[in-house]
Amino acid sequence: MIKLPELPRRTVYLDNAATTATDPRVVEAMLPYFTENFGNPSGLYSASRSASDAVQSARDSIASVLHCRADEIIFTSGGTESDNLALFGIARKYGNNPKWGKHIITSQIEHHAVLLPTEVLKKEGFDITEIGVNEHGEVSAHAVIAAIRPETILVSIMYANNEIGTIEPIAEIGKAIRQWKKEHDRKPLDPPFLHTDACQAAGVLSIDVQELSVDLLTLNGSKLYGPKGVGALFVRRGIQLQPQLVGGGQENRIRSGTENVPAIMGLARALELAQTDRESENTRLSELRNYLWEHAQRLIPKLVLNGHPTNRLPNNLNFTILDIEGEAALLYLDEYGISCSTGSACTSTSLDPSHVILAMGKPYEFAHGSLRFTLGHSTTKEDIDHLLLVLPPVVELLRSISPINLSVDQKQEDIALRGAFVEDGVPHWMANK
Repeated sequence: MIKLPELPRRTVYLDNAATTATDPRVVEAMLPYFTENFGNPSGLYSASRSASDAVQSARDSIASVLHCRADEIIFTSGGTESDNLALFGIARKYGNNPKWGKHIITSQIEHHAVLLPTEVLKKEGFDITEIGVNEHGEVSAHAVIAAIRPETILVSIMYANNEIGTIEPIAEIGKAIRQWKKEHDRKPLDPPFLHTDACQAAGVLSIDVQELSVDLLTLNGSKLYGPKGVGALFVRRGIQLQPQLVGGGQENRIRSGTENVPAIMGLARALELAQTDRESENTRLSELRNYLWEHAQRLIPKLVLNGHPTNRLPNNLNFTILDIEGEAALLYLDEYGISCSTGSACTSTSLDPSHVILAMGKPYEFAHGSLRFTLGHSTTKEDIDHLLLVLPPVVELLRSISPINLSVDQKQEDIALRGAFVEDGVPHWMANK
């Protein structure tokens, strides 16, 4: 049995991209709607009208942040449902109209809440184009426009990647799509539409839908210190969606089901706080993240940064530690009270390498050795120092039993010879989809 180094234990949570602690101010905003103002918003009597007014106030608050109309906000159960509603809703409404078509564009680094719906839509006869990314995980607006065809009805590109933190040029893509419509005699409310998953971005970046030139935008409460199980989808007025849940006709007949009033109030308050505090908090988190990366490189040899070095979320640091398994490091760190991840929380139980890191052209060995540290409101310099104390001996221990010995400068061609990639640098699992 391998003996762990004798080091102190400290509770350090560095997985805020997976979920965040609910802000006490958000909890305070939610509490009255559990036991006092608990009416069903769909009723006609005073208790219901009071709940309905609360939901409307939350809708107004979110709309003010997004710079949109209140009736363009649809409340959902979270980011996954919002993404599903955007993709299935557009595809099944416009794709079944012979005037348009069945072509959808997305990227190879999307969250599985986007990628898996496209797999379902393929079986329904839709043609899916997955745009590749560069070595930093960036999607090119030029590549998106080059992929648009007359039958394209939807483009779905995430605002910021949940694994590597790279921020995508959504505003540039949105403006380019609008220009394409003008050149092809399409009206603003004609396809193709632009959807962006902004779950990771909403707490730290501007989500002004007018500046971003997006038609649909996904939000998730649990990523911005709000409650779990609630989200929202912005849908530009005039765009039609095929409902995926039918019943009582709530949310303008787009998403049936009794509204979760406490969670909706929490989402609105969390988004308001995030946008108010984001500039000062972004500066603080960027400094801590840079401190961690600078000292990690000094203390641990053979590290490779994943994602863009500067154009990334301020709280995200994802790097590969060569010659070890990321899952093993994660479990050892947990023994010292440190929580982090090897990628998306939604795939944390899978042993498959990160599809995001593979899409950037890195070999399987690099993907298997990746760790993601995402800082949050509670993160302090003392937390980072504890990680820097624990991580080097854990890496040394794991490398001492590892049969792997990779080079940071290992060439792509050498990796291809071992069968990790097919031609064009596309991973086998992607090429065979």
